[in-house]
Amino acid sequence: MRPMNFQKLLVPVGGIVLLGLAWRSYGWAGVALTGGAIVMFLLLHFNRAMQVLKRAADRPVGYVASAVMLKARLKKGATLMHVIAMTRALGELRSPKDEQPELYRWTDTGGSYVDAVFNGGKLQSWTLTRPEAPSEEETETPAS
Repeated sequence: MRPMNFQKLLVPVGGIVLLGLAWRSYGWAGVALTGGAIVMFLLLHFNRAMQVLKRAADRPVGYVASAVMLKARLKKGATLMHVIAMTRALGELRSPKDEQPELYRWTDTGGSYVDAVFNGGKLQSWTLTRPEAPSEEETETPAS
């Protein structure tokens, strides 16, 4: 059984409380003004989400310019949408679909990658993995 997420309940309840206060203070004019402000707030968030996804749609899935820079910029508790906005690319889903926690991977051209674990849409942990550097013996070319 999943614990109740009160943050998802707080915004709608807050909107209803604001509408109630507006009704009590200013009547229908207050409800209209507050309702308009709530709709504007929702439209701004929807527009931002669409812009982030539009930018991410133009990039390969799971690609990031620099995995090292991504690791440095990640903060615990960041939302998946925020990380997608940072990388400008959708992460490659590495865990089974619709199961928590979710594991996403972003890889750069050098082969380094960041695995990020999201639980309930919030970043819990992340790890940077770099490819093994070839040893000097492997990089030397034989003399002809």
